[in-house]
Amino acid sequence: MKRWRKRDLFAVALIALVCGLVFALPALDRVSGISLDLLTALRWHAFGPRHDPASAPAVVVAIDEETFRTAPLAGSPTLTWTREIGKVLTAVVDGGAAVVGFDIVFPASIEQSEIPLGEEPLGSRLRGFDRDFLRALALAARNDKVVLGEVLHGERPVRPAAGQRIAVGQQKNIRALNTHADADDVVRRLPLWFTVGGKPLPSMALELAARARGVAPVLEADGTTRLGDYRIPSAVERTQTLAFDGGADDVPTFSFADLRACADKGDAEFFRKTFAGKAVLFGTLLDIEDRKLTSKRFATGLEGARAPRCALPAPAADRTAADDDGPTRRSISGVYIHATAVNDLLRGDVLREPGRLGIAAIALAMAGLAATGALLVGPGVATLVTLGLIAALTATGTVALQHGLALPLVGPALAALAATAGTIGWRLVAADREERFLRKSFALYLSPRVIDRMLEADEPPALGGEMRDVTVFFSDIAGFSSIAETMTPAALVAWMNAYLSEMTDIVEGCGGYVDKYIGDSIVAVFGAPANDPDHARNAVMAALRCRERLAALNETAIFQGHHLAHRIGLNSGEALVGNIGSRRRFNYTVMSDAVNLASRLEGANKYFGTSIMASETTVGRTGDAFAWRELDAIRVKGRVQPVKIFEPIAEAGHVTPAQADCAAAYAAGLALFRARDFSAAAAAFGRIAAVDPPAALFARRAEALVKDPPGPDWEPVFTLEGK
Repeated sequence: MKRWRKRDLFAVALIALVCGLVFALPALDRVSGISLDLLTALRWHAFGPRHDPASAPAVVVAIDEETFRTAPLAGSPTLTWTREIGKVLTAVVDGGAAVVGFDIVFPASIEQSEIPLGEEPLGSRLRGFDRDFLRALALAARNDKVVLGEVLHGERPVRPAAGQRIAVGQQKNIRALNTHADADDVVRRLPLWFTVGGKPLPSMALELAARARGVAPVLEADGTTRLGDYRIPSAVERTQTLAFDGGADDVPTFSFADLRACADKGDAEFFRKTFAGKAVLFGTLLDIEDRKLTSKRFATGLEGARAPRCALPAPAADRTAADDDGPTRRSISGVYIHATAVNDLLRGDVLREPGRLGIAAIALAMAGLAATGALLVGPGVATLVTLGLIAALTATGTVALQHGLALPLVGPALAALAATAGTIGWRLVAADREERFLRKSFALYLSPRVIDRMLEADEPPALGGEMRDVTVFFSDIAGFSSIAETMTPAALVAWMNAYLSEMTDIVEGCGGYVDKYIGDSIVAVFGAPANDPDHARNAVMAALRCRERLAALNETAIFQGHHLAHRIGLNSGEALVGNIGSRRRFNYTVMSDAVNLASRLEGANKYFGTSIMASETTVGRTGDAFAWRELDAIRVKGRVQPVKIFEPIAEAGHVTPAQADCAAAYAAGLALFRARDFSAAAAAFGRIAAVDPPAALFARRAEALVKDPPGPDWEPVFTLEGK
């Protein structure tokens, strides 16, 4: 995994913080309300109705299209309906309704109308027309069973006619019907209190719920509202958030036309069975009048009076509609807003919202997770991760809404998208700029795996040059010049490309970097540019694998019967690595005495007849990963101090008995040689000289010293005359 610098982590944290806070600001409330709308629809489709409509504590008596088509009301102005309304009101109250509220206002009375009818004013002929309605209102008001509605509108409120106000005892039984629309004209909350005459008065819904419960609503000093032992949650002060169920049947609805006929029939049992203990709202249910967009707008269904009927058959059109559960329109009749509010209050089911701090916390969490994902993975995967987070938040919000908690969706989702975009942008502009530069710089001479490891390292290379502890790998083909003379140029190029490609793949596969090709020679370095604490071990492993691979290549047709041998020198130590060259042309390379010694060790192989030779420094850094034998102590050209040289036999645990016997015999001969017992040394080396070129070399040297013994200042160091 890539290691990020503190600067990048700080920048991404700042991006997440800014995105989280910005998309939790009140300025976003204009679009954030859609969260509740979407979750309401999703919850409805996922879980269906939360409550059985038959158990709803509030029901609606609808003055609907059927009412306008049914005699004796058909064709008559609504001002003349008061007798029929009074008749149904009396039947509902006598049936045991807990309280009746009017979501419809009759601001004028036919008794005060001055509409002329021939030569005589109509009002003078219809005096007392509203008597039955007013008497029904007065009787219901005496038992706190009725609440009339009014619409507050500055200094000119729309109020019930004077006779109705007097019948119900003035303001005591009149409450405001005003709704609260958000900035996008969608009703998601309903006011709990209004100030009338300088005093706070409960809203229609709160008043109806309070009377149905038999308690008085209390406005606390901190602005919260208590209804008995239920403290109503309010995200916006003095309002309740509506918990719409969805569909069309969440509030039982009775047609006024059917109830009027039922009252004429005298079916008191139907009214008792239907309205006992209920909060009843009279209101309109028309195609064009008093319709509102609400948070239920994506989860509506065909409206209609589909509750059990008493006297009239359901119209054919309604029966057809009842079979269709598909969404039909986004608005609902205003009476359902108040009925839903009453149901929520009586069930203790008002939606809870997390508030500004909660919204900010969720937005910050989403932004933080999205930014983290965008930091850890590529842009495409990061986008999928963010979409997954939004989907998870949506699923969580849907389940939470089922349990009465309305979580924000739009703000946190936008915060996550913005944080993802911001983090990707930061990576493109700043954080990944160096990575792109390094990949571009090293793409042609480093394997992708090595580049990845280099980028994951704590300290990427300083491109101007730096000292690194490395192991240098130097290889050369033995007898290349004589072989090249026997081949055509085209065959030689194909042959060299095959050889260099195979060896390079092994070097890079072990984590090495090929510095350069010099004819048939390969100069590679382990430990730079990628930081590699096991560079010596990896270099030795690469050398052994190159030797094995060359043996296999010698059997292939492309080598045309040439059985190649190559020599490899390995040395570890500090070296200068970086971009070195002229102002116009440079190369990433390695320079130091460690490089020169590796080159000398590669050349020393031809004196000993070996294929791999390593310095004592390299051997010491490989631990017990390999089995070694010490070859000699040599003094190479350009160095005064002798160097102990070693040959890797095999990986630890893979040494054959023959290899072990040979190494033991060689070690015994070397010990005798250094002890100046040249005769015994010659005999020891002679036993394996036929199969071991280094032993044959030492046998000849020991025999020469037997014939011509050295002086007292002799040291067992072999000085190389050339490279």
